[in-house]
Amino acid sequence: MRTTRSTTRKSPVTALLAALATLLGIIVLGAVGPATAHAQSAGDLATGLHISDGRLLEGNGNDFVMRGVNHAHTWYPGETQSLADIKALGANTVRVVLSDGHRWSENSPADVADIVAQCKANRLICVLEVHDTTGYGEDAAAGTLDHAADYWIGLQDVLAGEENYVIINIGNEPWGNTNPEGWTAPTIAAVQKLRNAGFQHTIMVDAPNWGQDWQGVMRANAQSVYDADPTGNLIFSIHMYSVYNTAQKVTDYLHAFVDAGLPILIGEFGGPADQYGDPDEDTMMATAEQLRLGYLAWSWSGNTDPILDLAIDFDPSRLSSWGRRIFNGVNGIAQTSREATVYGGGNPGDTQAPSTAGTPTASAVAATSVTLTWTAATDNVGVTGYDIVRVSGGSETTVAASATNTTTVTGLTADTEYTFAVYARDAAGNRSARSATVSVTTDKGGSTPGVGCSVGYRVVGEWPDGFQGEITIRNTGATTINGWTLAFAFANGQTVTNMWGGSPTQNGGTVSVAPASYTSTIPAAGTVTVGFTATKGSSNAAPTAFNLSGTSCATA
Repeated sequence: MRTTRSTTRKSPVTALLAALATLLGIIVLGAVGPATAHAQSAGDLATGLHISDGRLLEGNGNDFVMRGVNHAHTWYPGETQSLADIKALGANTVRVVLSDGHRWSENSPADVADIVAQCKANRLICVLEVHDTTGYGEDAAAGTLDHAADYWIGLQDVLAGEENYVIINIGNEPWGNTNPEGWTAPTIAAVQKLRNAGFQHTIMVDAPNWGQDWQGVMRANAQSVYDADPTGNLIFSIHMYSVYNTAQKVTDYLHAFVDAGLPILIGEFGGPADQYGDPDEDTMMATAEQLRLGYLAWSWSGNTDPILDLAIDFDPSRLSSWGRRIFNGVNGIAQTSREATVYGGGNPGDTQAPSTAGTPTASAVAATSVTLTWTAATDNVGVTGYDIVRVSGGSETTVAASATNTTTVTGLTADTEYTFAVYARDAAGNRSARSATVSVTTDKGGSTPGVGCSVGYRVVGEWPDGFQGEITIRNTGATTINGWTLAFAFANGQTVTNMWGGSPTQNGGTVSVAPASYTSTIPAAGTVTVGFTATKGSSNAAPTAFNLSGTSCATA
């Protein structure tokens, strides 16, 4: 959760956080079971995107699963190119930050109309949200859901007729950690206020506890909130950050809604760890794919604390390690996103699978990575991407996704034999037969020859006994670095406690970092970022020297 442009997340009371697993295990939805029938079915009342049997559907009845990111438009109104960039990386949805004027400058009807038009021009479903409500009841600067509802009513002329393309997220994280049970009544009132004004759009509601619902209020009251919407076109949004640091917490929460027939998505989530914990983004993404639930990663760019920037400085060619995980990783956007059929994507009548891709060939074999290339498949409509799998006996595991007929698989083990194959897929979700396999043995490892590098080190945030740091490694050489080890030393007794983008080993002040799978490869002139939290004493001097795989790096 963020205030202003920050990714700073508030910590719940420590004792209550410790009890989270118990709370999530014992709190049950107000009325477990299928949603209560409304006076008319959602299908009868639906215009455009709507809810039916706990699922988000398009107007034609096609199942729609959101795969996208959040974009902070209200703070960066000039960065409208971001919508095209987000689409080009494969997203089918963008959640756009707006302001109702309570806390930040109000986004005018003309501005909102332009955003909707740009979403449509870029073939994106547009989730519009008011951010001023963030942390109400705990943050004195936050606005009310009632004020946000009035803002939406003021936009009615702009939004009428856009039900195929727009979802209204009434207010972001509209309650803090103080008396979160107060969330329920204002949420119901805001939904009904919009319905009484004539809105037929699908409405999205965020959870209390700064969106993370760690006390289970939304979970316990979801049925009553859903039943209060006469159209049934309501979807719940959970924000998953460091509270959701184990697979069980993630799966328990999402399954509770699905098992009760209530629609839900992950409206925000992060992967990098912070001082409160390390989110389990792999389980979030895998469970969303398994249950066919939407997810929207936070956030494209421009955070005051850039730990969660997917793209550095709004540049789509400079994805952070977090960005590469979201767009190109397993269960990521490139692998799982399908364009809305309202834009012609999905081709519901298309049942023909692509042809089989050619046998992969291996090149650039390194200790922890290999580049695979294959002859492209063909399709009657068009191939949209490839899934790369590791084959082991009678089983297979997806290890990468690619929009083209080449990819670099990272995170491998040195001196190990692997077998890979490829599937092609089209926009309708049809998948080809598996290609023939290729087997390759990775190198034994050792230093990387010919490396040129520079390293930037900075302290992102600091508190009395700890701090958050960031290390950016730039490949200044002419060839790709495949696998690396970074070494440096702390002089003041600092100790790494959590790390994302790499795995640390520390002996005294000396730290050695091995890459994560999604930071293992550094293209020529490219960068990867490793973030961490650490303890410290009264002094916190930065390391003075960095060594990458046996080569001394310049400091930037």
